[in-house]
Amino acid sequence: MNNMFSLDGKIALVTGAAYGIGLAIAKALAGAGAKIVFNCSRQETVDRGLKAYKELGIDAKGYVCDVTDEESVKNMIADIESNIGVIDILVNNAGIIKRIPMHETSVEDFRRVVDVDLVAPYICAKAVIPGMIKKGHGKIINICSMMSELGRETVSAYAAAKGGLKMLTKNICSEYGEYNIQCNGIGPGYIATEQTAPLREIQPDGSRHPFDRFIISKTPAGRWGTPEDLEGPAVFLASDASNFVNGQILYVDGGILAYIGKQPK
Repeated sequence: MNNMFSLDGKIALVTGAAYGIGLAIAKALAGAGAKIVFNCSRQETVDRGLKAYKELGIDAKGYVCDVTDEESVKNMIADIESNIGVIDILVNNAGIIKRIPMHETSVEDFRRVVDVDLVAPYICAKAVIPGMIKKGHGKIINICSMMSELGRETVSAYAAAKGGLKMLTKNICSEYGEYNIQCNGIGPGYIATEQTAPLREIQPDGSRHPFDRFIISKTPAGRWGTPEDLEGPAVFLASDASNFVNGQILYVDGGILAYIGKQPK
């Protein structure tokens, strides 16, 4: 059974993995035996990531690469293949969100979110698939969202991109499953990270933030998720244990998508 989940000898590229969800997933893959490669768009963020990995005892390789730039991605993949090896596992984690009412969102902001959250996973998958075909196997994990299924105010661009990412996941499965390439998604619920910390701050009167109360009321688990909650699902989808799982989105949301909510009293 342990061998089914082993990633010994595998090379994993996790995009945008200097901190938060990406770092937690990369840490889990490394713990299962994978060699970790990650990228960020700025050198200072790469340096932050390298420091975090060193503190965890992980020998990771970091690249400065804008995943929305196809030539930059091609160059990074070529360098990885030349100096480390052909990528076995790609985790498309890099993403952004802009919380702006749709009628106030500029076309430029809308396109930027779609570029990072949808076009970039396409570019990265396109770049690694040829190597995976030659190698005879590959795992692609797209970090989707509950917004792959649901709409919500102020996140029109994000929901459009993550909905598209769900369908890109299914299409990669459809097109490349015959080459023993599995493409699946993880759809995190509301995760307690530094980005969401302001939404969980205790208010001056000692009460919980209204959004914090809202999320807790909508989550059967009764809590926010943690980055560590995503580690097991990531290892499963990256390992041989999921070799006949393809084109699926695994929602790690504490049950939100299964729950209609409590009846008002």
